[in-house]
Amino acid sequence: MPELPEVETTRRGLAPYIVGRSVAKVEVREPRLRWPVAQDLPAALAGQRIESIDRRGKYLLLGTGAGTLLVHLGMSGSLRYLPEPRAAGAHDHIDVGFVGGGMLRYHDPRRFGSFHLTTTPERHPLLKDLGPEPLGDEFDAEYLWQHSRGRRVAIKPHLMNSHVVVGVGNIYANEALFRAGIHPARSARRIARDRFEPLVSAVRAVLRDAIEVGGTTLRDYVGGSGEPGFFRNSLRVYEREGEACVQCGTPIKRRVLGQRATYFCPSCQR
Repeated sequence: MPELPEVETTRRGLAPYIVGRSVAKVEVREPRLRWPVAQDLPAALAGQRIESIDRRGKYLLLGTGAGTLLVHLGMSGSLRYLPEPRAAGAHDHIDVGFVGGGMLRYHDPRRFGSFHLTTTPERHPLLKDLGPEPLGDEFDAEYLWQHSRGRRVAIKPHLMNSHVVVGVGNIYANEALFRAGIHPARSARRIARDRFEPLVSAVRAVLRDAIEVGGTTLRDYVGGSGEPGFFRNSLRVYEREGEACVQCGTPIKRRVLGQRATYFCPSCQR
């Protein structure tokens, strides 16, 4: 967390405020993130124009003449646009100020996020081995079926493997498997070929639905404009242990798969 819908919501929220703007100053108050922020980052970005803001999986990619700034929000981070100066709080680690006013502020209580400037983003170690985007054309039923053959792993951690498909985090894997009627612990290789079409459709639908309402706010997440996400109101199984299934009334169960909390309906999902 934040997952793909939250990162995409952040990207869409920031784009109107920062694309075409020139960086006046970068202030790094706390460089000790998941990987240390390079000491020369402020000097490298100063004076550069933000030419684009894209997303790859859970990474934001800010394009400049000096290279691409890769930003990962970690488990508790947020990147917000502030139109006016505001005193920094304890967990406000990085500010990117713009010519003419306004700034991007990176807030991260756990410091699991990261900032990297690279001239070859497609070859960067954090991106080069990622699987296809779940909302892109390359991710389809045939692709997922082929990548499930011979795999003993359960289908839920298989979906969450970024080398198979990028950006399907825990919340949305739970929800997609429920919509597709597939038990999260079922071995990926034992799922019939004709079940992958509804599964891929469910993954796409869950992600698109979440993006439409700004993602899911469970604890810390806010989007680029500071608004929470409202997909939590649409969750059908995630964090609903013991509650009645919305389809059949059976109590939702919880177990741990791949060290992640997993929620499912034992009647609807097979």
